[in-house]
Formats: sequence, structure tokens, C-alpha cells
Amino acid sequence: MTQQKEHAVSRVLPADLAHAGDKQFATTLARGLHLLKCFSPDRPTLANKDLCQLLGLPKGTVSRLTYTLCQLGYLRQASGSARFELGSATVSLGYPLLANMRLRQDARPAMNALADYARASVSMGIRDRLNIVFIESSRSRRARSSRTADIGLSYPIAATAIGWAWLAACDAQERQAAINEIRIKEPAQWEQHEKNLLLGMAQYRDMGFCASFGDLRPEIVAVAAPYPHRVNGRIVVFNCAMHVSRCTPEQANNDIGPRLLEMLAGLPA
Repeated sequence: MTQQKEHAVSRVLPADLAHAGDKQFATTLARGLHLLKCFSPDRPTLANKDLCQLLGLPKGTVSRLTYTLCQLGYLRQASGSARFELGSATVSLGYPLLANMRLRQDARPAMNALADYARASVSMGIRDRLNIVFIESSRSRRARSSRTADIGLSYPIAATAIGWAWLAACDAQERQAAINEIRIKEPAQWEQHEKNLLLGMAQYRDMGFCASFGDLRPEIVAVAAPYPHRVNGRIVVFNCAMHVSRCTPEQANNDIGPRLLEMLAGLPA
């Protein structure tokens, strides 16, 4: 592999670079998982050529990966084309995680009630690398959003109230490790959001929740707080996201934030 190609791979597949020299690290497996992560609501189907460009990998490597993933059910051929889409095995893979978090079922009625009151989306999330991924979500029929909150949707820790709430719930060592990772792997993101992240964590110390006013999406106001107990060793965080036309900063801080804390206090330990 040429030096140029090596640079392309390490840029798009940071796990390869981060684990260079680690004999226990399965590079082929990592590349297959990165390939699956290339699919998104905005990119539901991809051809081998697209994946080569996204991953910086040779055509032969990508072809072997897509063939294998199709054989295992993680990819499938899109109807009537040479493109691929995610297969049903990707859904089955996440089910044991969701099924073993009883908090999802316990919290659902209270999440629905808060979503209806605030005309909002109320979501529960856990960490996925440098993001928070939603594992449960309730949405008011009166909510106004260009992107429906749903299970599997993820947002950056550094740029969102739910991410700041996760950091606030960490112990000092865990928090510093996450911040260092963001600084190294996402320097532009850290530079853009550092000030508001620190303000959000200061607000958590004073009020018990974090608020974001258009930091990631200018039309969204969000408040977030951590569940007071770890679940299967994980920090679980909740947020309530509203359209800016329906929630002022004063309402977020004086009404929705306290209601979110009240909801969390009423959930079973």
C-alpha cells in the first residue's frame, strides 16, 4: 500500500491508526464495522464505489467486505440495483442491549407525558464513542421538528445538552478521558463548542440540568440531565428537545428543566 493510500485509510478509519501495533486488534473486523456505519438516513443505499470513497479502501477490499456482510445478513442488495442497504441482522444485533434495559419501559409513560406537555421530543441516550445514541424516544404529535427523534439517532457529546449532561455525570477521571478524546479526534468540534460545553456543565452544577440554545441545530432548544443511577454500569441521560418557536430560554430553565428533573426523580431506581 502506498503512503498516500495509508493516509487515506487512517484518516477515515481512525481505529486503524489508534490501534497500530496492537496484535490483538482485528483490523478486518474494524473495517467491516466502519463500513456499516457509512449508512445513514441520508445515505440509505451505497454502492461499492461510494464505500471505497468514504472508507479510503481499495475496491477489492470493499467488495470482499460487502460480500461477507451480505452473506451474514448485515447488508442486502437494494432492489433492482447494484447498491447495498443495511440488512435485518443489524436490527437483531441491538435487540439484546435494548431488551436488558428495563428503564426504557419504566420511563416511557413519564417521557410521553413530558413530551405532550412541552410539545417536544423526549429521549433517553447512552454513550456511543464520541456521541450519545438514543435508545428510547417519545414525541408529541404537536412537536415541530425537521428530524424525528428515534432510537438509533445520535448526536455529538461536545455539541449537545444531552452530551454535556453525560459528561457532568461522569467521575473526574472518566470525564477527563472523554474530553481528551474529543480534543484529539474532533479538534474542530471541540474548538467550536468548548465554551458552551463548559457553561452547560456549570449550569448542571447550579441547577441539576444542562440547556442548549441552538448550539448544534439553530431551531432547537434542549434541556438534559442524567438519570441518577447507572444502568448496567452505564450512564443514562435524558433530554427534552423543543422547537425554538415554542420555548424561550426562560421557559427552558424555569419550567422544562425542573420538570425533567421531577420526571427523573420519579423513576424507579
